[in-house]
Amino acid sequence: MSIRTAIFDMDGLLIDSEPLWYEAAVEVFTPLGIILTPEAYASSIGLRTKEFVAWWFIRHGIDLQHAPAAEKQINEVVIEKIRNKGEALEGVHDVLELLKKQKIDIGLATSSPSRLIDVVVDKLDIREYFSAFSSAEHLVYGKPHPQVYLDCALALNTKPVECICFEDSFYGMIAAKAARMKCVVVPALSMKDELRWHAADLRLGSLQDLTAHVLDSLIS
Repeated sequence: MSIRTAIFDMDGLLIDSEPLWYEAAVEVFTPLGIILTPEAYASSIGLRTKEFVAWWFIRHGIDLQHAPAAEKQINEVVIEKIRNKGEALEGVHDVLELLKKQKIDIGLATSSPSRLIDVVVDKLDIREYFSAFSSAEHLVYGKPHPQVYLDCALALNTKPVECICFEDSFYGMIAAKAARMKCVVVPALSMKDELRWHAADLRLGSLQDLTAHVLDSLIS
């Protein structure tokens, strides 16, 4: 079956926000006695903020009754950081234009809050490309559960097997494959050679590497 829809993750794929999420987490966690290294942070990329907070609170013996406040604070801090200094990652506008020329509908499915979707698409001036937005913020399960991708496909009026997803995280890749969608991964440079990415249909160094020829081979 041919591909007629593309669905993008957001953080770390469209916008260079993972360093900003890390900064926000460090600002909130350090006063609580949680020392978060870049390597430790990388192990939980792709989780929703509430799952990310719970993950580290449990490991450091912090009462989970304080988790909602930390979650809210991290979200507020990162929204402000992205609004002030967020930048598009390489190839974002070119890929969106390429898909538009191919008459492929485009959606966005993210673990991040809905408020952040608006900040990002307006910051990058890419709202016009998207026909649907889906957030896992209020779902029962976030990625690696496929529901956020299935919801986006439904909003785009397409079947999961007619979708190709673009991801940067392992949890996101698993969610896309569990939804029975093709998946292109663009991992962070420090993780690009990890064997786990072999589960994807294609691995790219950046979105800039998605040429018309490569896209044709994926969607036909």
